[in-house]
Amino acid sequence: MASIPGFWAVVPAGGAGTRLWPLSRAAHPKFLLDLTGSGRTLLQATVDRLGPLTGERVVVVTGDAHADAVRAQLTGPSAGRVVAEPSPRDSMAAIGLAAAIVERLDPEAVIGSFAADHVIPDATAFEAVIREAVEVARAGHLVTIGIEPTSPATGFGYIRTGEPLPGFPTALRAVEFVEKPDAERATRYLASGEYRWNAGMFVVRATTLLDLLERWHPDLAAGVRVIAAEPERLDEVWPRLTRIAIDHAVAEPAADAGHVVVVPASFAWDDVGDFASLASLLPPVEGGASLRVLGSADDVTTVDASGVVVATGGRRVAVVGVDDVVVVDTPDALLVTTRSRAQDVKRVVDALVEAGRTDLT
Repeated sequence: MASIPGFWAVVPAGGAGTRLWPLSRAAHPKFLLDLTGSGRTLLQATVDRLGPLTGERVVVVTGDAHADAVRAQLTGPSAGRVVAEPSPRDSMAAIGLAAAIVERLDPEAVIGSFAADHVIPDATAFEAVIREAVEVARAGHLVTIGIEPTSPATGFGYIRTGEPLPGFPTALRAVEFVEKPDAERATRYLASGEYRWNAGMFVVRATTLLDLLERWHPDLAAGVRVIAAEPERLDEVWPRLTRIAIDHAVAEPAADAGHVVVVPASFAWDDVGDFASLASLLPPVEGGASLRVLGSADDVTTVDASGVVVATGGRRVAVVGVDDVVVVDTPDALLVTTRSRAQDVKRVVDALVEAGRTDLT
C-alpha cells in the first residue's frame, strides 16, 4: 500500500532502560540494541515499521550524547532528520519540537509519535490501525492508540473508552487516562472491557497538538515554535522549557475536555521494560522450551534450568538446576536475578550511581 500523504512519524529515542542493565547503559541505551535477535535494533525496527506509512518522512528526537549513534543506524533522509536535545526535558518538549519543525514544513501535516524502543511484530495490523488514526486526526482530534489488554498488568497506564466516534470503523471517545493501577484495580479494568493499555502512541495534526499545548502550557508551545523557526536559539531556549510528559501536558487535560479519541489495537505490543518482558519476546532454544537465549546459544549450557540467558560476554555461561532465572553476562558486569524480580534491576543502577561507579551505568 502507498504511504499516507502528509503523514510524518516522530520517533522519541530517549531513556536509559535501567531495568535492562547491564545490557542497556546510559551511553548505549536499549533503543540502540538488537533485543529480539532479528538483526535490527529497536530503533531500526521502529523506522522499518513506519516506512510503508510515511515513506521517508521521519524525525527522530534523541539526546545529544546519542545523536551520532542514532544517525549511524539510519539511512536516507531519516539520518538527516535527527534532532538532538541539549538536555532531557521529558517527552512533551521532544515531541513538541518535532511537531513545530514539521508544522513549518507542512502546516497541514499529521504526525504520529512512536517510541523507538517498542516491539510490534504484526506490521500489517499496525498499519491498518494507524491509517484509521490518521483519518480521525485529520478531523481535528488528538488520537491515542489503545492496546487491548491481555492481562491485569500493573506496569502500564490505562485509557477508559466511551462511545463510538461516528463515521469511523473502530474509533471510540476517550473518557480518561488512568495511572498505573494496583493489581485489584487492574483486574477490574480487564473484566470491564472498557479499558485499554496506554502505549504512548499519539496521532494528531502538528498544528492541533501545538494549539492544545498552547492552551495548557503556552510558554512551552511558544518555546518549541521559536526553536523551530530559529534553530540557532536551541541552546538558549531549550533549558527554559517546562519538563513534563505529553500525557500530563496535553493528553489528560484534552481527554477531560472531550478532545481525545482512542483507536483500539489488537496487535501484540511490548515496551521491553525488563528482562521478564524480554524473555517473552525471544524464541525458545532448540530442545529447551523453557529457556530463552539472547546472543549465541552455542555459548550457553543448561541442565534442568529455565528462564532467560543473555550471553554477550564472550565466555561460556552454564546454568544448572535453577528455574525462572535471569543471567546477563557482559564483558564488564554480570547480573543474576529471577524473572519475578526483574523490575528491581533498576535498584542496582541506583546503587552503582550512589557508589560513584558511573563507569558501569
